[in-house]
Amino acid sequence: MTGSSHPEAARGCPEYAELSRRGFLAASGLAAAAFAAPAWLPRVAFAKDYRSSMRDVIISIYLRGASDGLTMCVPYADNAYYTLRPTLAVPRPDSSATDKATDLDGFFGLPPAMLPLLPAYQAQRLAIIHACGSTDPSRSHFDAQRFMEVGKPDDPSLLTGWLGRHIANIPPMDPSAVLRGVGLSTGLARTLVGAPDTLPIANLSGFNLAGAQTSRTARRMVIDNMYNGTVDPLKAAGLTTLQTIDTLANISFSTYQPSGGATYGTSSFGNSLKSVAALLKAQVGVEAVAIDVNGWDTHTNQGNISGTMATLMSTVAQVLAAFDTDMTAGTTQPSYIAVVMSEFGRRAAENGSAGTDHGHGNCMLALGSAVQGGRVVSQWPGLAPGQLYEGLDLDVTTDYRDILAEICAQRLGAPDLSVIFPDYSPTFRNIVA
Repeated sequence: MTGSSHPEAARGCPEYAELSRRGFLAASGLAAAAFAAPAWLPRVAFAKDYRSSMRDVIISIYLRGASDGLTMCVPYADNAYYTLRPTLAVPRPDSSATDKATDLDGFFGLPPAMLPLLPAYQAQRLAIIHACGSTDPSRSHFDAQRFMEVGKPDDPSLLTGWLGRHIANIPPMDPSAVLRGVGLSTGLARTLVGAPDTLPIANLSGFNLAGAQTSRTARRMVIDNMYNGTVDPLKAAGLTTLQTIDTLANISFSTYQPSGGATYGTSSFGNSLKSVAALLKAQVGVEAVAIDVNGWDTHTNQGNISGTMATLMSTVAQVLAAFDTDMTAGTTQPSYIAVVMSEFGRRAAENGSAGTDHGHGNCMLALGSAVQGGRVVSQWPGLAPGQLYEGLDLDVTTDYRDILAEICAQRLGAPDLSVIFPDYSPTFRNIVA
């Protein structure tokens, strides 16, 4: 978890560096025809129309550090919320306070920092799923993230990610694609581990051989010959990566103009999602994207109205709103669904440092044209004494796998959910049409 001082910070651990190396070797499955010409020659064709077999592209956005769902979507009608958080609670919509919640449905509301998403909610493209999360009881960032990303609580033997298994278990959306999945990071997120033709690429516009540009073509030819002289899977992995360089080089990320007047801002998340929009519109066959947003471990000085939490929420909301505008303007945009989740929520009661400690239940977001939005989906457990999980936290009444499984089955064409989420029978919540 870059940007967090927590000792379990996942992004700084050696395992993620190893995943980055393995991610390169995991890119395989090259079509035989791809070897007919030298690999250093670009073999890309854009604006292909393969919508007859089109599935939604899934964008998995992970808020690492345990986001505070009780602030992101405020249960203002639960009086216990204000008892538990005398200074951190977001004021009710009928309050005289300037920085108050905006009503969504008579029970839940959006805090000021999340208001950029209100138009998508009102257009029924955004659904919020509350009292949602993993049933695993761990409050360890690393353990909770791991179990959530592999799709099975408390199973250290499962190494691949739920999204990686999905991609591995379904034919490519575009048979000619050399890149089916991408993680916008230096190390492949565990969510995508196991996916064929998938790479960690921190900067889509700068994915190339390092070193002097003047010698790059010559070095490419040498590398191409080296990999052609090996056998699979190393041969396919190496050449696929070189072809991915060519594919991305033909997308004008730096000059990309968002549709509908969308403005992404200058944050890392904004730059990443803007690049994703350009990538998806190029229609090169990418089916899955994973992005991390770090820094949500708000033990002290949480700052729900102005401060750390408010800044984080504002960035996420503004960028998602820009992406929604960008991807819905016009009539020929590729179909996508974005899901936003975190390893667990924060403690229901504020602590003595104007922050919140590690909790349990949280909220998820689902954004896309196929989302049955304009509502907060929740079996609300309550925050009163006797209703809290272990007497401390918001309980989980909707397993996050219910949401992901429904998306996989209804929008991603998954043929077998038992492969994606082993030993689990999901309950669909009518999140997508």
